[in-house]
Amino acid sequence: MKRIYIAANLQDAHLLAHQLKEAGIACHVFNENMQGGLGELPFTHVWPELWIVDECDEDRALALVRAFERPQPEAPPWTCPRCMEENPHNFAVCWHCGQAKS
Repeated sequence: MKRIYIAANLQDAHLLAHQLKEAGIACHVFNENMQGGLGELPFTHVWPELWIVDECDEDRALALVRAFERPQPEAPPWTCPRCMEENPHNFAVCWHCGQAKS
């Protein structure tokens, strides 16, 4: 086994573990329940760690880690055709008039 990632939070550790498993890379998340020790233990010792089972998968796993850490470009906002208000890209309807995104 080999450690390939130290996550700042448990959610990131599990998201990346899921991506690795989807790619056929066996892995385990360690320190899942260590947050209770925060304050008694150094904070860097309680961060979740992601370990791969087979070291032969290291190159593929590290490529997935790099892709996971790469910021994703955000989609541009859209303008409502009815009221011309600008809406964030993730809104399905206009916040101002309720018009569905076309």
